[in-house]
Amino acid sequence: MKKILIVLAIVVISILALGILKDTIIKSVITVVATQLTGAPVHIDGFSLGVFNQTVRISGFKMYNPKGFPRGTLVYLSKINVSYDLGAFFKNRLHLPNAEIELEELGLIKNAEGKLNVNELKVMKQEAKKEVKAKPSGQMPMQIDTLKLGIGKIVSKDYSPGKEPVVYVYDVNIHKTYKNITSVQALAALILVEPMKAAGIQGAQIYGIAMAAGVAVLPVEIAATFAGKDSARQEFAASFENAYDASLAVLKRKGKVTADRLVGLITGEVDSAKVKIQIKKKAVDQVEIIVSARKFMLPKPKIAGGVLYEIAEKLK
Repeated sequence: MKKILIVLAIVVISILALGILKDTIIKSVITVVATQLTGAPVHIDGFSLGVFNQTVRISGFKMYNPKGFPRGTLVYLSKINVSYDLGAFFKNRLHLPNAEIELEELGLIKNAEGKLNVNELKVMKQEAKKEVKAKPSGQMPMQIDTLKLGIGKIVSKDYSPGKEPVVYVYDVNIHKTYKNITSVQALAALILVEPMKAAGIQGAQIYGIAMAAGVAVLPVEIAATFAGKDSARQEFAASFENAYDASLAVLKRKGKVTADRLVGLITGEVDSAKVKIQIKKKAVDQVEIIVSARKFMLPKPKIAGGVLYEIAEKLK
């Protein structure tokens, strides 16, 4: 009996070890392939392949900026869940009946030469040369029946005016469903283009590539969700003094400021917009920072979000 239990234990441990090894190997392969396809470094936190239920779960997918741009994350997908058709795979087809992707953050950067990081991705430059007339040779045909895409925020940094970047943040926070996606290029264009269109960001050549690839665009009225909001707010695990000093330092880099430490209020100007920062003590080492921005009496949430993002970076 004892020998049987030992054998069973060895079998169970072997199966578990093979399962872990399987996920580790596939995770490494996906990382390498994604890096080669995009031309930018890719990192994955977690990967799990379900053979019997035919599912794949990926967490913490990060694509970093390509060469020629400051270090940082271009795309952060917090969650990728897909169901796959195993039979189609054996027929050299990648068929995903359902896919769910959460785009936590898209980091757009325009460098000192005026180039946009998304335009410099290898996958996009290749498609631009081909004018999306045909699928790349050797690429497995792909079909996604239904994709649910959640879009969080866009952090835009423009280094072209000078050394100090102009930072805007767009809180998109929408979920959309798409049908019939037939190529990796179309999927990549969808993930990159849709949040940019929702925020009203112009000037990216990947728009043309996305249209040629047959990627649907967001309804125009989505952009209206930004119209009535002029402020951004966030709570931090920080003392009032540290939060106030970080906020003051950020706004001072933009120009002249007026500050009242006693009431936690700082005002100044960013990109010709009037900006107000209010720091409120919530508890011991817990504060809330509220940033509002208006230009010609119109709300400018992207400026408010950008200032708050820079404050958050200083408080890390």
